[in-house]
Amino acid sequence: MTQPDCSICKKRDAFFYRQYSGQKLCKRCFTQSIETKVRGTITRHHMLRFDDHLAIAVSGGKDSISLLHILAKLKLQRPKTKLTAVTVDEGIAGYRDEALDVAAANCRKLNVPYHVVSFKDLYGFTLDEMIERARGKGEKELTACAYCGVLRRKAINTGARQVNATKVATAHTLDDEVQTAVMNIFHGDIARLAKEKPVTSQVSPSFVQKIKPFCEIPEKESALYAYVKKIRFQDTPCPYAGEALRNDIRAMIDLMEQKHAGTKFTVFKAIERLRPALEATAKTEGFRTCVECGEPSAGDLCKGCEMLRHVR
Repeated sequence: MTQPDCSICKKRDAFFYRQYSGQKLCKRCFTQSIETKVRGTITRHHMLRFDDHLAIAVSGGKDSISLLHILAKLKLQRPKTKLTAVTVDEGIAGYRDEALDVAAANCRKLNVPYHVVSFKDLYGFTLDEMIERARGKGEKELTACAYCGVLRRKAINTGARQVNATKVATAHTLDDEVQTAVMNIFHGDIARLAKEKPVTSQVSPSFVQKIKPFCEIPEKESALYAYVKKIRFQDTPCPYAGEALRNDIRAMIDLMEQKHAGTKFTVFKAIERLRPALEATAKTEGFRTCVECGEPSAGDLCKGCEMLRHVR
């Protein structure tokens, strides 16, 4: 008879091998390790005050739904913390409707208030309409993902203000953070490299501070958590996803992680150690207020308003 081989409890059979740590984990110890790590990240980076009203950016995908469930569980120990889920409806035909249904169903199950903001209401166009108009005008440099990324961030900030949240929690995983850092290095964008961090700076009264409780959770483990806990999430890929430059960066980093386990953590920790120098360099650029929408901006117009001018 074989002995249980879970590295932590020594009582149950392992189902997952965590290569970067050398641990073999049973299902219970694996899910507990994810929840413990998220609590540790929140504490270490001072992400929450006891009375925060936290808006959770919920897309309906595996990462945001897993984060929603973990934060709802954490709230049981923080009774004065308030949670509201905020979903952005970009208006992607045949894709977003399912995500909205998944997000709403999970919020009902967890008794978390749910708020939706849409591109159509905020900007006058769905994402599908924006891309059609941009392509009709011969716009080739910006992909659908470029439009969506900028305008989603703007919409989440607006949605958080609408529900009077003090902070926004996003489900950016370790993979997302490392990919973003490498992309900004490739672009030579020191200001953005400095700005994207576990807890964003309060750059403007109109900007709701963002926290990233999953920034030390690998994407694979976020997905596995959802599967093990039998959480319903949308697994249909976005029809625009194939256009993103991030796909090439992801493939490169995943290959390095496969050959050298722990690479993603090494890059993340290196960026955090460089953070003071990066912020000092980026400080000279500063932030202004967009003359059109009032959002934080590096120039007279924020990136979102610049993009909208292309499609109007």
